[in-house]
Order: sequence, then C-alpha cells, then structure tokens
Amino acid sequence: MSENVAKNSEKSGPELARAAVEAALAKHRSAPRRKSVIDSGGRRRGYTGPGPDPRDPQLFGTVLERLMKQRGWQRPTSEARIFGEWEKVVGADIAAHSRPVKLEDGDLTIEAESTAWATQLRMLAARLLAGIAREVGHNVVKRLHIHGPATPSWGSGPRRVRGRGPRDTYG
Repeated sequence: MSENVAKNSEKSGPELARAAVEAALAKHRSAPRRKSVIDSGGRRRGYTGPGPDPRDPQLFGTVLERLMKQRGWQRPTSEARIFGEWEKVVGADIAAHSRPVKLEDGDLTIEAESTAWATQLRMLAARLLAGIAREVGHNVVKRLHIHGPATPSWGSGPRRVRGRGPRDTYG
C-alpha cells in the first residue's frame, strides 16, 4: 500500500485519476463474481437494468388471467360471466325480461318475466345456447331449463289459515 502511495504522489492530475481507475478495476476483476441468471431472451439478468424484468409492475388483468390459468379457474370464471354479464350474453331485450337463476352440471335454469316470455325463450333456446357458447365458451352450458315466474305459495307464512287453501278464495 505504501508503494502505491509513493507512486501516486509522483503523479498529478489526469495520471493520478487514471491510476485510481485502474486500481479500482483491478480490485473489481479480482473479486469473486456472483452467478448471473440468463433469461429466455438470452440476456444476462441481474438485479438492475433498463430492460423488462419479471419483478416489474404488471397489469392487474394480466396477473389475474395468469392466476386463473395456473389454478384451473377458467370454467368457474366462464360460469360466473353468465350471471354477471347476462345482458351482454343474451342481448338487452331478452335480459330485460329474463334472468339466470341456477347453473349446475351444464344445465342453466332461466326464469322469465311471464309465461309468454318463457314460451318465446323456449322457442329461441337453440339461439340462446349458441350465443352463450360464443360469449363464455363451449360446453359451459349444455341445456336450458326455462320457466315462468314463480307463483306465490300460500302453504306457509305468518298469515296462513288452515283450510282448503286458495280454492276457498277464488270461487
């Protein structure tokens, strides 16, 4: 070390700076090297750099798609889209007069606003199935069960009266 100081004291200005840089480079070259990681593009990946990095912030939709694919959630996601995007799946007119109620094992139950709409939807069942397949994927919905509005039940409730039931009141 004292030799370097003696040599450096003889030098001045740019020579002194050049000698300092060369000494730093020599020290850097002799230090043990950390293993570098090679990415799929063949570039050496370290902890810094201007290029894309897997640790960079990602778009939420991209991360969510990757997570759904890794976990095998594509089918439940497609099934949920039927309920969440009903208007987009079947169209605004049909969605205004019907709603999906239940989806089990590929059987979708649809409740229509009236019995007339239930009849219309039964006639459009093939087109509805094709539209659903186009929007959410094939084999998510295999069959449709379409029924009219649920009728009120007088069988239970706070104002239930024992007797013959609704036949007594409707002459």
